[in-house]
Amino acid sequence: MITKAALKKHIENFPEEFTIDELIERILFIEKLEKRIQKSNENDVVSEQKLENDMKQWFK
Repeated sequence: MITKAALKKHIENFPEEFTIDELIERILFIEKLEKRIQKSNENDVVSEQKLENDMKQWFK
């Protein structure tokens, strides 16, 4: 979930004009970004070793 304060901070960087579709797209992106920042702050991350092992499996 995104907070009103975080959304206000991001809206300041929006262009002067945008469509509703662009607004929704940006809000969804901001929400995903905020979630990932929160997970990172909680150390809920994937180690580099696990990522390398997973990538090896993907490209077999």
